[in-house]
Amino acid sequence: MFLQSSGTFRNTETFLRKMLRVDSEIMSALHRGGMKGVLALRLATPVESGRAAASWDYEITKRRGVYILTWTNSDIEDGFPVAIMLQYGYGTGNGGYVQGIDYINPALRPIFDEISAELWKVVTSS
Repeated sequence: MFLQSSGTFRNTETFLRKMLRVDSEIMSALHRGGMKGVLALRLATPVESGRAAASWDYEITKRRGVYILTWTNSDIEDGFPVAIMLQYGYGTGNGGYVQGIDYINPALRPIFDEISAELWKVVTSS
């Protein structure tokens, strides 16, 4: 079998360059949002020792064209994430219960809106 082509691949190359730029802009927007989210979570986390507030971080993964921004907290006490205990509450050793405080969602809501608006600009301007 013989394959023959005429003309150029200029349109294809232009499209591929644009897609690389879009990927880079998406990653940049997610990194900015990740850092802003970490700051918002640190400020919103109820403080006793300060360890939970200082333990926020974020990571970005990309699989098959899907970008995932995840905020993490590495403060673990007795095998349980402190950030989750603060958010949802926990049982005490003597049968009591400490009510959780919804601090994560209010802290991240404006960050979600900002990331969403920025990503919308990126994908619609391409």
